[in-house]
Amino acid sequence: MSAATPREVVERLLRLTAEGMADLFAEDAVFEMPFLPPGTPQPEPGREAFRAHLKGAVGLQEFDSVDDVHIHDTTDPGVVVAEYRLHGRVVPTGKRFASHLVMVTRIHDGLIIRARTYANPLDSAIAFDTVHDLLTGLTTA
Repeated sequence: MSAATPREVVERLLRLTAEGMADLFAEDAVFEMPFLPPGTPQPEPGREAFRAHLKGAVGLQEFDSVDDVHIHDTTDPGVVVAEYRLHGRVVPTGKRFASHLVMVTRIHDGLIIRARTYANPLDSAIAFDTVHDLLTGLTTA
């Protein structure tokens, strides 16, 4: 059986819940989120660290659907860019949210070896009622 194409890997990732996402990452994969709010640490490298990151979000937020998906192949056959809107809710408050994201993935042998996800930090700040904290972090950083 041949490995999935990079595009198929990204399509599968966008269909999965947080529970199965980590399985699509290589053991030493790097997951980056360059636009995290000030003071928020980047996720640690590696599949199991990413799995722990996802589990840490359990109880804080739940994702229930993805739409407005646009997947772009690139001139590098191992790189795929996905634009999508992620829907969910903040668990403690029940507040619904939708975040627009862009994810650049590098895939090798059917596994993601690097994912860089760009999201507007204001989307999360509004969903979690932390706009004031975000502004404070931006003005004191």
